[in-house]
This record gives sequence, C-alpha cells and structure tokens, in this order.
Amino acid sequence: MSDETRVPRPDASRGTDETQTDLAQESPTGSEHAGAGDRRPAGGAGAEGERPAGLADERAAGSEDERTEAGADRSAAAAEAGRTEAGAERAGAEAERPTAAYARPDFLPNDTPPLGHQPGQPGRYGQPGLVTAELPHVAPPPAGPVAGPVPPGSGGPGVPSGPGGPGGTAQPGWGWENTGAPAAAQPYGMGGQGGWPPPPGDRLGPARAERRGPSMGTLVALALLIALIAGTAGGLGTYWATRDGSGSNSSFKLPAAPTGTKSRAPESIAGVASKVLPSVVSLDVTGRGEAGSGSGFVIQGGYVVTNNHVVAPADPGGEIKVHFSNGKSSSARIVGRDPKSDIAVVKPDDTFGAPVSTLGNSDDVVVGDPVIAIGSPLGLSGTVTTGIVSALNRPVEAGGEQGGETAYLNAIQTDAAINPGNSGGPLVDASGRVIGVNSAIASLGRSSLGGGQTGSIGLGFAIPVNHVSRVVEQLVTTGKAKTTIIGASLDSRYQGGGARILPESVGGTPPIEPGGPADKAGLKAGDIILEFDGKPVENGNALIVAIRSRNPGEKVQMLVQRGGSEQTVTVTLGAK
Repeated sequence: MSDETRVPRPDASRGTDETQTDLAQESPTGSEHAGAGDRRPAGGAGAEGERPAGLADERAAGSEDERTEAGADRSAAAAEAGRTEAGAERAGAEAERPTAAYARPDFLPNDTPPLGHQPGQPGRYGQPGLVTAELPHVAPPPAGPVAGPVPPGSGGPGVPSGPGGPGGTAQPGWGWENTGAPAAAQPYGMGGQGGWPPPPGDRLGPARAERRGPSMGTLVALALLIALIAGTAGGLGTYWATRDGSGSNSSFKLPAAPTGTKSRAPESIAGVASKVLPSVVSLDVTGRGEAGSGSGFVIQGGYVVTNNHVVAPADPGGEIKVHFSNGKSSSARIVGRDPKSDIAVVKPDDTFGAPVSTLGNSDDVVVGDPVIAIGSPLGLSGTVTTGIVSALNRPVEAGGEQGGETAYLNAIQTDAAINPGNSGGPLVDASGRVIGVNSAIASLGRSSLGGGQTGSIGLGFAIPVNHVSRVVEQLVTTGKAKTTIIGASLDSRYQGGGARILPESVGGTPPIEPGGPADKAGLKAGDIILEFDGKPVENGNALIVAIRSRNPGEKVQMLVQRGGSEQTVTVTLGAK
C-alpha cells in the first residue's frame, strides 16, 4: 500500500479541482484498457498523501514503460488491501451502502445530480416523480478467474470517487470493468462523476424460478391419456382373445322360441279378423282404357257388395276379376250400380264356398265404438286396420271426377286406416258385423308419386250399412236404385245458415216441383230450411245427405224461415 499514489476525493466545499480534471482527460478510450492488468482503483480509503498538482504533467511526459509498471504496482496493492480489509469491512459496507431512497447520500458532493437525473432536466432529492431514467447497462465481469477483490474504498476502475471513495464506505469485492468509454461520458450511477454502482442484489442476476410440480391441467390430461390407452388396450385384448379367422363363433346359439298357441278369444281383434276375412274379396277391374282395384264382401245369394266407383270402368264392356281369401279367383258381372249412393253389386261366377258376411245396424253405432277396417289397400289383400268411430252423420261428397256424378254420403267417420284399395270393403264392429262400406278418405292433397291420392291421415268415411242394404235390395231386384227426394231445387249461391230454395226458375226448371213432396207440404220459392227432423241444417249439401239417407215414404218435420218468421212443416219423402 506504500507504493500506491492515493488521489484524494475533492471536498464538497471545494467543488471540482484540477486533479479530477487531469484524471478525466487520462481515461482510456480504446482497446488498450480492456485487459485486466489495466484496471486501476480510483482511490483508497487510507490515502498516504495528496497527489501533487503537477502529477498530470508528469504522467503525460512519462514513458509507456512507467505507466505499465505503475499500473502493475497499483493492482498488487489493491489486491493486498482487498484481502486484508474485505472481511472486516463487509458488514459495515452492507449496512452503510446507499439505498434506493431519494434522500441525498452524505458522501456525495453538493453539486452532484440525483440518481435518475438527466442533463438539462431540473430536479431535487425527495421527488420520486423526477427519478424516471433506467439504470444503464453495466458490462458483466470478464470471464475467467479474478485476480483478487477490489481494494476497499475503490469506486471502480477509472473512477475517482464512489461509494467506496474517500468519506464513503468500503465495498469489498465490487469490481467493475471499464467498457472503454471515457470516464467523463459515463452516466450517473455507473461509477462516473459522483455516482455509485448498483446494489449487490443486482449483481446476483435474476432470481432463480421456484421449482414447482406439474399443474392440475397436466395431471388431468395425463389421467385421460392413461384411461384412453387402457381402454383401447383392453378392447383390443378382448377382440384378439375371442375372434377367429372367419369372424364366426361355433358355440353361438340363440334360445329356442317359446311354445304357445294361435288360438285367440272370439271378441279380440284377432278373433274378429279371423272370422270376417274369409268373406272379404279383392277386385281387379279393367275397361275404358282404365284399370283399378278395390275391395268387397260376400252377402247372401253369392253377391258381392262394393263401391260404384270401383266397378264403373267395366260398364259396359269391361272385365271384373274377384279374388277370394283362399287364393281362388272368379270372373264377375255387374248386377247394378248407383252413382248417387256410390254402391254397386256384382255377381261372381263362383264363390268357392266363401262365407256370407253378417250385417249389423248402423243406427245403433255411437261415437267411440271400436271398429275394424278390412280390405286390399294398394293391392295388399287381407289387410286389417283398427280404430274407433270418431263421428256420425258426416256430410261427405264423393266421386264426381272425370264428369262422373257426385255421391252425397251421410257417412260414419273413423280413424281406422283406410287407403286407396280399401274402397268397397267392410267396416265391422267389435262383434264382426258390417256397419258400413268404406268409401272415401280425407287427404291433404295429391301425392308427389305419380300425382295419385295420398294415404290415410286418420279421416276415413264409410256409408252406413242401413242405407247400403236398401240400395242393394233395389239393385238386386230391379237393377236400379231410387233416390229419396223432396221435389225442390236448392240455391248453391246462398252463404247463410241453413239451405235456401231457389227464389226463381233456373234454366227452365222451377224452384218447386209441381205436385212434389215440397209443393204438397206448402214450401215456397226462397224458403230457408233451418232444421230437418229436429237436427240443424248447416248448408244445402247437408240437407241433401240427410234426405237421401232416409227411405222414400217417410214423414219428416222441417223448420222453415219465410219473410222473417219461422214455421214447421211436415214433408212426406218421395223417390226418383
């Protein structure tokens, strides 16, 4: 330590002396100062004397060898001082090291700018808002072994004063490498004029991240992966353990079917169907360039009842083929047909012992009664469907296509499925007695398949068997059926309630037929019929259906409105 020339720190009251100026001018500017041997302490804590005023001139005039020898002597002295004083002064240095507070450190000169202050900016200690500059980058210590600790009181290479300078606290082990920039250009806080190095915590580098275990998401994903692998492996193991080369199993066998009986109770649907099916037939009809099919049932005398619209294409010159449930077939001829009621009777050449259907009484039917429809929908003979009676006395218009006559039906409505091909088949009650002849269905429009009829939508209509029986008797006995009438023409343009008789003649036809039932009962042109036999009349078609459902010669009462007053008249039904 005796060979080292100490540079005293300028006193705060003196400002910056010329010794500092000389030293700043001597700061290294090139690669010449990059070696470890060229780093020199700024000044020691225990100076032996002040540097002579002419020291700068002497160094400027000295030779290169003298500067090299002087640097070596100073490095050796610094190493010795650091080893001697490092342990003793470490605790004091940590306790007295300047903190991040904005109070002015005691060891700084009065004219030293505060930490974070930039040239040209006003500021004073104690104002955090002005401390905004970031600490500049400090180059890390050079790689390789360090010659020794920095001597106590050293503020860094090329720096005349700092935290360890004269009047400050020694910082053993704080060695900072000169980056080659002039000392006068170093920013505050980097060991330059009046600055100090960063706190010891900064030189330790970023804190090591705390070691943690896997996250919950990782554990869940791992569990799912393990489950998937285990399931796949188990499935593959089972497959390979049980399969054989052909994919068959020689030991596979289904249990035997349980034993039972085909007998059913007579009142069950199966029992009723088995009794009625032998008397139901299907018909294939050709003629007039047309072909169609329908259904029918056998009655006494070997006759078959069906719909008029089923057999109409065969009259005249067509052909009718009747197919029985036993698989036999026979040709048939038309006995008679009635377009107004949509009823026809045909006579097959042979019935092959087919049983006769039992006729019931449609007047005894009530809404809700179970019913069964049997026929050959879409050519599928022997089809049985079930349902209930959903309505009675439903006015229905059937036929009228291709210029044919329209049939007005006072129908039984059912939700049993009725489809094209069911026409002419029987609608039977729970005892197997015929209560109607399936004739029409309601539909939502034409089918997209060939433009034909759509299938069942749960609204089927059957002609009551009592009306059918009267027409069939007339057709078998006379070949023609009479239609029940009152002898009055109705006004189809009328939109009010009830049915109105035409107020005047149309096309030469008078509103009231002279000498007919209406004329004899005193009805007049323009009268409005409100009720027929005690039941309200909705419109003209409903009145026609109600009249045709009755037998000729019956007497019925009608409520008539004329000129704002109402009166009741009795009419004896006629026939035509």
